[in-house]
Amino acid sequence: MPYLDLVLTAIALVAALALQPWRRAGTLPWPALVWWAVLPWVWEADRSASVAVLQPLSGACLLVLMIGWPLAVPALLALVVLLGATGMPWDAALHRGVWLGIVPATLALLLGGAVRRWLPHHLFVYILGRGFLVTGISLAVAGLLSAQLFDLPPGISAGDLALGRFLTGAGEAFLTGMLTAIFVAFRPQWLATYTDRLYLPRA
Repeated sequence: MPYLDLVLTAIALVAALALQPWRRAGTLPWPALVWWAVLPWVWEADRSASVAVLQPLSGACLLVLMIGWPLAVPALLALVVLLGATGMPWDAALHRGVWLGIVPATLALLLGGAVRRWLPHHLFVYILGRGFLVTGISLAVAGLLSAQLFDLPPGISAGDLALGRFLTGAGEAFLTGMLTAIFVAFRPQWLATYTDRLYLPRA
């Protein structure tokens, strides 16, 4: 369904640009730029190693935490252009950009907004909720949606694919949550979605 990828890309890009992400572009923390630069290798790790995996790591949820969704969307689409320019077929690059990038990033935005709206504004709620749980759920749901909408890899059953994508999401949730905790403790300015005023208990 290449048209679905194109439609989702267009909707996300229009919505992101409507929020004027360039207003924050000049204040990006350098770790976010490093993380963004690493993602092309993460997204095509299976191709580079010539080993089929059920789902490469995404990295999109951590990028949303660090720079916000409006800026993360064009940044993720820039990775699609980079992958296509370096030899990956354009439809495959776009597919990865949507299902490893835009879809989990958007789910992380929506679920993160729910955490902020309905759960207590506390430091550990931010770390456990947005760092661990939201990341794991977003990646698992994105992977399962992709499995339902597109053909399964040869020789892989639906159950094995669901288990593999759940485990991938859980592993990345641990990584994202760990880095979120470190950033909150030592460099909270590296997280666009965090502020001491909101999440630290008032005296």
